[in-house]
Amino acid sequence: QVQLVESGGGLVQAGGSLRLSCAASGTFFTINTMGWYRQAPEKQRELVATITRGGSTNYADSLKGRFTISRDNAKNTVYLQMNSLKPEDTAVYYCNAEIISFSPTTLYWGQGTQVTVSS
Repeated sequence: QVQLVESGGGLVQAGGSLRLSCAASGTFFTINTMGWYRQAPEKQRELVATITRGGSTNYADSLKGRFTISRDNAKNTVYLQMNSLKPEDTAVYYCNAEIISFSPTTLYWGQGTQVTVSS
């Protein structure tokens, strides 16, 4: 069974930084695109950033320059470095991964990690 486990969330003051991690475990062949999304209270889940296996990245326009996505294919892990955090970045952050296994390619989601930015 494939699982994605996020870590690194927490409480930080405005202007601070956090680094989120998301590790995939289980039995599978490979992971294609991995990504981060976030959902603030009473708002829809939105894209933060994605990264392909080859390292091509895509960011939400409003987050370019402050957030950086990266991955370690050997560790099946994706990271999100968040700098200059603002109170409006407060949300539950979810990772996802397009995983190829014996089953058809499936998009898996993590359980989410809370990020709270205080003013």
